[in-house]
Amino acid sequence: MLLPSPWRADFPAIAALQRQDQTYLDNAATTQKPQALLDALTHYYASGAANVHRAQHLPGAHATQAFEDTRCKVAQWLNAADSGQIIFTHGATSALNLLAYGLEHLFNPGDEIVISALEHHANLLPWQQLAQRQQLSLVVLPLDADGVIDLDAAARLITPRTRLLAVSQLSNVLGVWQPLPQLLALAKAQNALTVVDGAQGVVHGRQDVEALGCDFYVFSSHKLYGPDGLGVVFGRHAALASLKHWQFGGEMVQDADYHHATFRPAPLGFEAGTPPIASVIGLGATLNYLSSLDQTAIDAHESALHALLVEGLQERPGIRVLGSPQLALVSFVVEGVHNADLAHLLTEQGIAVRAGHHCAMPLLKSLGLAGAIRVSLALYNDSEDLERFFDALDQALELLQ
Repeated sequence: MLLPSPWRADFPAIAALQRQDQTYLDNAATTQKPQALLDALTHYYASGAANVHRAQHLPGAHATQAFEDTRCKVAQWLNAADSGQIIFTHGATSALNLLAYGLEHLFNPGDEIVISALEHHANLLPWQQLAQRQQLSLVVLPLDADGVIDLDAAARLITPRTRLLAVSQLSNVLGVWQPLPQLLALAKAQNALTVVDGAQGVVHGRQDVEALGCDFYVFSSHKLYGPDGLGVVFGRHAALASLKHWQFGGEMVQDADYHHATFRPAPLGFEAGTPPIASVIGLGATLNYLSSLDQTAIDAHESALHALLVEGLQERPGIRVLGSPQLALVSFVVEGVHNADLAHLLTEQGIAVRAGHHCAMPLLKSLGLAGAIRVSLALYNDSEDLERFFDALDQALELLQ
């Protein structure tokens, strides 16, 4: 089946990689960037870079306007009520650490934080370390055979002692959407705060935080075809009001003398120092680009491509697909073959995939695996990319099996 991507030409790096005989299938780690983003970065740096919020001069005013315009665009992209609910950080990991430290004062010894067995380290370790600092219990929700958080178990494990639930929207290893409405409802029934790691989910379809109903939603720009070094936190106003400041310095301060200081509320109160200005402006350009596309057509293309990937893997003997992947990515292992050896042979043939534990070491351990190969797709991938992958896979397996 031929599945060309009508958006492929919008991403100059794809053509450059092709000239290097490279096929890029590591999009869950980071994506390539559209020309619209490259143009925005060039314009910002070539027209006069300046710091934001602090200068009265024209370059500073232009930078501040573009910076705050992006805050509005992110709010619109997520269907947030207003731009004051959007905080910029230096990545999704930074965002989740902000929440773990900013909410720490709400916990008492014996309280419980609930996560799931599939969490990325970024949504595990900040809560694990908070639990250790404050003598809390970290409760881990198990998965069913398909890689979905077990709702029956969740109903038992989310209790009146639960103070916070933090779960991923779409697994970066299993490619499975998680049952967020049911999980968030269980947490809300116990008056627990809710955090959604949307790093993978935000890339596929428009996410609606108002409909979702979580207290916080976190994602990273670089997975959403935007610049790196930038993360986003959406927070409900009441939840943001409960955050304590955790980084201190310029911009976030309201008033200071040598012995006392007061601090701004969200969002600027949580953006200490010079923010990633160019990246924020670049993300705004990326969102403009993505907003101009036919999301229904993208969904159909990604779905058809994913089906081809799953089918091709299942046809090959000795391959075990992890979970029941629904979208965007597939992780797999091959009987009798080490994932690093297979990744090496794929790399030698110009196929860029990911190997290892995918920053979800506890999940891989629970599956009895040291690592796996992950193939992940983006809107610019096409069926020819998959043909090259399967040709390289067959040649590699012929050597290894």
